[in-house]
Amino acid sequence: MILQIEDVHTYYGSSYILQGLSLEIEAGEIVCLIGRNGAGKTTTMRTIIGLTPPKRGHVKFKGEEITNKSPFRIVRMGMGYVPEDRRIFPLLSVRDNLEIAKRKIIHKGVSGWAIDKIYDFFPRLKDLENHLGTEMSGGEQQMLAMARALMGNPELLLVDEPTQGLAPIIVQSFVDLIRRLREEMSILLVEQNVLFAFSVSVRGYVIDKGKILYQGGINDLRENEDVQKRYLAV
Repeated sequence: MILQIEDVHTYYGSSYILQGLSLEIEAGEIVCLIGRNGAGKTTTMRTIIGLTPPKRGHVKFKGEEITNKSPFRIVRMGMGYVPEDRRIFPLLSVRDNLEIAKRKIIHKGVSGWAIDKIYDFFPRLKDLENHLGTEMSGGEQQMLAMARALMGNPELLLVDEPTQGLAPIIVQSFVDLIRRLREEMSILLVEQNVLFAFSVSVRGYVIDKGKILYQGGINDLRENEDVQKRYLAV
């Protein structure tokens, strides 16, 4: 098991967001976490990576407790994070954005990510190598955010709303990308675009009001009309 979240309770100030949430990911899986706006998806990601630690519960990565570890230590253990707002450096070039995130491999069994490999996965970034972040489209910025996370050589990648605001043709390119990454690492994907999430994931969790209300294989989620109407607005 690469990730285990056990009975996690997370607050923003006095707001009670995650209310006893539990989920797990096996090595090599792509798992989606889906739900409406405000359901607690992004808070789940921030809790895992250490940006918003839980008040109670446990987060374990590769069997090791990381609940109270700093985000940079969690990243060094082999976890990557692509936040919803991308957070690329707007006044740095594409190449500089990538170089600044480069990290040596410190865990076994993971092939290394270098600039050349990134450009093989993202040919468009090679074309834009010397462009600043401010000179890129939304889809290009999302590619850069993904690529920058990969430069940290993660075993587990957390990806928050990668298709938000992107044109359908760009979304399709991210379907292909996520499927290719499945051979390299495990992925936890947060998405409101249910069709996208279902097309790349093997299992899914449905979250609402900070609680996991349903979990199962993707085919089960596709066929469960009650879950889709009640919690996914599909």
